[in-house]
Amino acid sequence: MSKRKSKDNSFSLGECITKVQMILRARFCHHLPGKPFGVEAQYKNLMDLLKQTAVHGESNSVLIVGPRGAGKTMLLKSVLKELMEMKQVKENLLQVHLNGLLQTDDKIALKEVTRQLKLENVVGDKVFGSFAENLAFLLEALKKGNRSSSRPVLFILDEFDLFAHHRNQTLLYNLLDVAQSAQTPLAVVGLTCRLDVLELLEKRVKSRFSHRQIHLLNTFGFKEYVEIFQQQLTLPKEFPDGRFAQEWNQNIQSLCKDKTVEDILQKHFNSSKDFRSLHMLLMLTLSQVTVSNRNIGLTDLLTASRLCTMDSKANVLHGLSVLEFCLIIAMKHLNYIYEGEPFNFEMVYNEFQKFIQRRTHSMHNFEKPVILKAFEHLHQLELIKPMDGASTRTQKEYQLVKLLLDSSQIMDALQKYPHCPTEVQLWASSSLE
Repeated sequence: MSKRKSKDNSFSLGECITKVQMILRARFCHHLPGKPFGVEAQYKNLMDLLKQTAVHGESNSVLIVGPRGAGKTMLLKSVLKELMEMKQVKENLLQVHLNGLLQTDDKIALKEVTRQLKLENVVGDKVFGSFAENLAFLLEALKKGNRSSSRPVLFILDEFDLFAHHRNQTLLYNLLDVAQSAQTPLAVVGLTCRLDVLELLEKRVKSRFSHRQIHLLNTFGFKEYVEIFQQQLTLPKEFPDGRFAQEWNQNIQSLCKDKTVEDILQKHFNSSKDFRSLHMLLMLTLSQVTVSNRNIGLTDLLTASRLCTMDSKANVLHGLSVLEFCLIIAMKHLNYIYEGEPFNFEMVYNEFQKFIQRRTHSMHNFEKPVILKAFEHLHQLELIKPMDGASTRTQKEYQLVKLLLDSSQIMDALQKYPHCPTEVQLWASSSLE
């Protein structure tokens, strides 16, 4: 089973499993391009636009708009992958990737542009009067000679709407101005979740934008969702060990026909059919593949599904002390008594004391400062939160708070809570005492 490479180019099982993990993890984590699914029209549209810049030297600007997880980045990467396979494009096209979350102002953005275009030595200690002069100098430095031999540049602006918050929208204005004036072959591709992104642009910026938009929406049905699931787990033809890849792919095909697997996928499809949540499910499933468990099975998918749908707040409850859990139960009762109205520590303390006085057999009473400390710990864990507008000058014992858990979450967590006293369980299950 663990033999080294033989003459027929087969690999040891351990090597195959390692290679599978590398290929599929890269696919799930980095949104590596696969065959675009259900977005053929958008793919062709974007390909034509970028080809005009990369091959024919025409400047363009376009926005890719869609909700998070709709596959905007995957679409762009798959187009670029095909584009870069063309020899002329591969040798000439320059790419600059900016992100509105990282490049928070124009100065940082310009430094990043300089770094990615490898022009730090050209810029040196030069001082520029304006952003436009600096950008113009950078683009001029890319030219080989005349305008026809200028290298095309592709600017990719992720979180495009955040660049609209930069002062005077200088970066957007200058990039779109260069694209419109055709000084240098330049394409600006913005990725955003906001449908109203054009409303954020200043008049002068909007007038220089081409108003091309490519919209991505997850319009595929469950049948297509299962096909995407299968496609994402299928090993490529180039996999080093052909026999292992064939066995793996056959197993994935039979897995997709299983009724229980379909039920699991239907549940995830109904809650969220975006690519990120699917990739999370696949990543957790893949993590269980080892030398002793060489193929993905139904049990692996069930375990991954449970982990994906696990209630994180209920999990936090499992790590609480008995005292902290008692305070949560006291708040649960206060929610019932006051019909969801906010409460303060003193009210919780009094509710807890009523329980202690009635159930003195197994529960130890605590000093009030200790109970207050436990209450503050619940606040730190974000299981309770102060009400908006609550005065910071109010004593902490009297500050109004709200419980961020519902009754079902508390009861579910209580069922799994280790060594919970019977009295506490009975107190939690009583609707009103």
